[in-house]
This record gives sequence, C-alpha cells and structure tokens, in this order.
Amino acid sequence: PGPPGVRHTNRLINEKSPYLLQHAHNPVDWYPWGQEAFDKAKTENKLIFLSVGYSTCHWCHVMEEESFKSKEIGEIMNEHFVCIKVDREERPDVDKVYMTFVQATSGGGGWPMSVWLTPDLKPFAGGTYFPPEDGVHRVGFRTVLLRIAEQWKENKDALLESSRRILEALQHTSEIRVQGQESPPPAKEVMDTCFQQLSRSYDEEYGGFSKSPKFPTPVNLNFLFTYWALHRTTPEGARALQMALHTLKMMAHGGIHDHIGQGFHRYSTDQHWHVPHFEKMLYDQGQLAVMYSRAFQISGDEFFADVVRDILLYVSRDLSDQAGGFYSAEDADSYPTTTSEKKQEGAFCVWAAEELRALLPDPVEGAPEGTTLGDVFMHHYGVEEAGNVDPRKDPHQELKGKNVLIARCSLELTAARFGLELGQLRALLQECQQRLSSARAQRPRPHLDTKMLAAWNGLMISGFAQAGAALAEQGYVSRAAQAAAFLRTHLFDPSSGRLLRSCYRGKDNSVEQSAVPIQGFLEDYVFVIQALFDLYEASLEQGWLEWALHLQHMQDKLFWDPKGFAYFSTEAGNPSLLLRLKDDQDGAEPTPNSVAVTNLLRAACYSGHMDWVEKAGKILAAFSERLQKIPIALPEMVRATAVFHHTLKQVVICGDPQGEDTKEMLHCIHSVFSPNKVLMVADGDSAGFLYRQLPFLASLERKDGKATAYVCSNFSCSLPVTSVQELREMLSP
Repeated sequence: PGPPGVRHTNRLINEKSPYLLQHAHNPVDWYPWGQEAFDKAKTENKLIFLSVGYSTCHWCHVMEEESFKSKEIGEIMNEHFVCIKVDREERPDVDKVYMTFVQATSGGGGWPMSVWLTPDLKPFAGGTYFPPEDGVHRVGFRTVLLRIAEQWKENKDALLESSRRILEALQHTSEIRVQGQESPPPAKEVMDTCFQQLSRSYDEEYGGFSKSPKFPTPVNLNFLFTYWALHRTTPEGARALQMALHTLKMMAHGGIHDHIGQGFHRYSTDQHWHVPHFEKMLYDQGQLAVMYSRAFQISGDEFFADVVRDILLYVSRDLSDQAGGFYSAEDADSYPTTTSEKKQEGAFCVWAAEELRALLPDPVEGAPEGTTLGDVFMHHYGVEEAGNVDPRKDPHQELKGKNVLIARCSLELTAARFGLELGQLRALLQECQQRLSSARAQRPRPHLDTKMLAAWNGLMISGFAQAGAALAEQGYVSRAAQAAAFLRTHLFDPSSGRLLRSCYRGKDNSVEQSAVPIQGFLEDYVFVIQALFDLYEASLEQGWLEWALHLQHMQDKLFWDPKGFAYFSTEAGNPSLLLRLKDDQDGAEPTPNSVAVTNLLRAACYSGHMDWVEKAGKILAAFSERLQKIPIALPEMVRATAVFHHTLKQVVICGDPQGEDTKEMLHCIHSVFSPNKVLMVADGDSAGFLYRQLPFLASLERKDGKATAYVCSNFSCSLPVTSVQELREMLSP
C-alpha cells in the first residue's frame, strides 16, 4: 500500500483484459501468465497458485470480494506462492489444460478455477470457488493455502511425484486419435442414436434438454433442424422439428429473454426458462440469431423473425464497437441504484410491482373501466405484487420482492382477457416496453467486457450474415461485412498471414492490442472461416471467400495432427502448455473440430481441393468411437457426419448479381433451409477468383438470356433451371 488515498496496484494494471484489470488493485501480488512469473517460481522454488476466471463470472466476483481483496489472505498468498491470474477468454489454451486436470481429479469444474502448480507448471491440487474461512461442509481458502504451503515444505518429493503421475495419466486419457484403419462412422446410425438420446432428455412441456439449469444449447437445435431436413416425411423428422421450434418459442417467452433490453441471458436456473443467470454473452447472441433465422426459414412464422431482429438490435446497440468489432459480454451483477454500495445479480433487469404501476398508470381505452396499462402489462408478463421469483432460485435474497418478466399468456389470451384487438394490444405492450426501457436507462449499467475475440466475432458475423440472407435484410449483411473488415484490420497479421486472438477498446474508443499479441487458436480460425463462408453466401463478395481459403490453409499448417488426425486446439512449440488437446464436446459453443468438418467440405466445393474432403473424413474417423457411443456429446459433429455422407450440393447461379431475375433466384435459395448446399454466383467474369478455382464454371451459361441455376455435385451439374419453383424443389435434400 502506498500513501493514504493512493490505491495499491499490482502488475495486472499493465494488462488489457478487463478481467485482469478488475484485479489490478488487489493486495495479492498477481502476475499475468508468462515467463516473468515462471522464472520467479523457479528461482525462489515456490509453488504457483493459478486463478482462472472471466469478467462476467458471478462466483469470480464473490471470491475476489471475500479472499483476493483481503489483506490477510493476500499476505499468505504472497508469502508462499507466485500468484498468476488468467482470463480464460483470452487464454482458452491455459484454461483447458488445467480444467482437464480439475475435472479429472475432483469430478467437477467451473470458474473461478483454483489450481496449485509446481514451479515447472505441473498441477497437483485444484478446485473451483473456495469460501474464505472453514464452514461446516467446506474447507476455507485460507486453510487450503496454509496446508498446501506446509506440504511443499515437508513433502516436496511426494508432491512432485504425484504431479508427474497425474500429468502422465492426463496425457493418456485426453488423447483423441484415429484407431487403426478407422473410417468415418455411418451417418444413419449416428444420426438416429443422437436423435434418440436428445429425444429422451427433451422436456415436453417447456422445451430444452434437461430439468434445470437449462441452457440454450444451439448445437442441439442445429442438429434437430438438419435431422428434420433429411427425414422430413417421417414421424421422427416431424418430432425433431417440433422439439426445436417449441424450445425456441419457450425460450423467447421466458425470462432468459430480456423483454425490455433485448438479447438473451446465459442460462435459466429453473425448468421454465424463467429466472436466468443474467450475464449476456456474445457467443449466445451469434448462435441464437442463426437458430431463430433457421426457424423462420423453415416455418415462415414471423414470430421467429422478430426474435432475430430483437437479438441483432441488442448486439448493434450494446455490444458493438464503433470501429466495427463486437464486445464479449455484459455482466450479471450491477448496482441497484446510483447510491448502492453493493452489486446484486439481475438488479438492472428486474422490477417491483409498484414500480411498474407508477410507470404505467394510463387508463386503457376499450378495456373494462379502471384498467391501466400496468394491469395489462403485469398480467401478460406474470408480474406478482410480492415478486414472482421462487425463493429456492434466489439463495442470496437478491431478487426478493422483484419480478423477472416472462410472457405467461399468448397475445390472443391477453387481448381476450381485456377485450382488446390484437393490434391494439401489440401497440400497448410496445409503448410499455419503451417506457420501461427509458426507466431502466436511469439505472447503473452492468459491467461491459470490451475485449474483442476473433472466435466470438466470427460467430456473431455468421449471425448477422445468415439473418440478413434469411430475412432479406441488407443492413444485417452490411453489418457482418463491417465486422469482417474489422477482423482483417485488427485481428489479422498480413505479414505472417495469421489470426490474432484478441484486441481491446482503449482510451478515446481506440482499438488497442496487448504488448505481445496473443496468437489465434484453432477456434478463432474455425469460427472466422465459417463466418467468411456465410458472409460470401449473403453478400457474394468473392474477397471473403479468398480470405477464408487462405485461413483454411493456415489452420492446416498450424494445428493438423498428421499422426492421429483432426486438429489440436493449440499450435505446437509452446513449452508453457503441458498438453496439446483436442476438445471432444459440443457445449455452449460447438467444438472447433465439429465445425471444421463442414468448413473443409465447403472449402473443397469453392476451391476444387479434394484433399480437404479427405481431411474432413479423417476428423470423423478420429472421433468415430465417441460419435458411435455418445453422439449427444457431439451433435454438431453428428450433423457434419450427415453432410459428409450426403455430399454438398453446389448451387450455381449464372446471372448478373444486380439483375432482378438473379435476385429472385437468390431470394428463393435464402428462403429455403437446406443444410447440404453451398451457393455461388458465376457472373461471367472469367478472370474472377471463383473461375480460377473452379474451371468447370466456364462451361455453365445462362439459358435464353435469363438467370439460370445449376445444382452440381462433385462438379457435375444438373440440367439448367430458370424457374424459381423448379429450383425450390431441387434444393430439398
């Protein structure tokens, strides 16, 4: 501590990550992950305490308040350990290695992650959140620190031997590789098993795939849409579609959806999608925008299109940097009022009944006498005088007396209840939402994580591009292109041809890079390549295609495992990473290898490089055992297995991209959900990028001077089609 009034600072003050900066004034002598910390541990023969979290993590905030801000605990940590803080979103590589250890040794995982390492970075003890002091059921953080320090002093050799054995076991169990002459698993069996496993875990009443907590899991919905597309005439196909659409509807009605500020919260703590964990993550918004766009393509129901617009409004307004990139997340916790001293979860989003009555006192014309706007709004959104949050879902009493808005009735039922016309009710609810939005704007906002990650920006570009195509909204396609241009300027190094992981909003809204930029990981390449393919299909700008194929070559060079097949999550040659891993579970985001399969198939269609098809098959072969035993762990890779076996259709339009007849054909293609197609426009520019890649395009021409479509497979094409109706029929799987 310095002079009175001057805040103590540690080394994290020099970092760019908002999460690390949150800890820059702790009494703990934190180091960022890097050589300085490793050298100190070796020189002083000290253990390392590694703490991993992220800026919108509720329990990370709790552990900081209780332990890392404590002068006494800080002194114990500084005396006995070299303390390292890691932002898991900046360094997923470090997080994954040590989370693999924590999950293997404790049976659970999560954040904050707390791990103790030997000076050569080998883990030997770990857990997640620790309370500061001993409790009835749990040992406290202070006790753990002192016991481990004592063990290092008394039993150093035993600890070192234990860490060596643990690491050997992890290297063995975490290895994913092709076994013998394995080939890609059969699509039908893997698809059917995955569908049956999802069907068994499906909640018939509320949608979703567990009782509680309930996560959006876009990977499950994406699988179900593809399963329906390939089985649309069967009862199973119909059920797959019903499961996906019902889940998306229930989520949109639920409290997990922010009915005032738009966008979706991270997950629901209950079965009914009602009380969420309130943080909002960019990766959820990007993937859900795609899912609701597909639901609209398939059903034609405007309800789903409205949800897409809602998500993209939120992202454009609250998660967008003026230079074009997208921020990572908004926190769950905020100050209830400008004078509050303690943050509370959900404070920005919840309402007391009297607050709503005061904001919505106007009488409603045409409704029974005495009915106010507040009565209509509170009925529709399930507001109760004493609050509508089940106390069992509010262990810290932060939501007592408050309401989380949830659409309890259909618009038709609410209109009937108050004797209103449907159009009138819609207008009334919109007026209420605008007033509440203005009232909410007076509250202190949650913390915004202004870190910009290549991978998550890729997911969001896909969201804008696919929504723009499906909803015929050119503005969304332009926003996707603006973000892709941002990536090329700020998260791509043209001299090396490589992606960078992250950049940051700096002073005066400039975009900053850390002193030593973090190189892109596999997930950055995979999600950006996917985004560029989606953006090409929506915009037909061939430059995005060219960049995607360049990045695919670079991904192969940096991450491919030539012996065991599939891609490693990290590149070789980093001595501080003990394991090179391959993720084997589609979670909140799909695992990179799952998306890589489809990327490779698309890349082959656009380039003619058939070795990419072979690579896609090798990934599926490497994961074959897991795909056949528990496909529900990899629904996105199961989906890719079907695409691999069905062979992608190359839909080629010969025509002027600005011509009305071409636009009509493109609109037809974008309005049909077809999971096994790639789109390209051959506009007659024989010197263009696509013509150089695919010589067969030169033989395709317009019929009778009209825009003409060809559906090609393995570069051999159908007869030409000039009617939109015929094209629609040909696009069905």
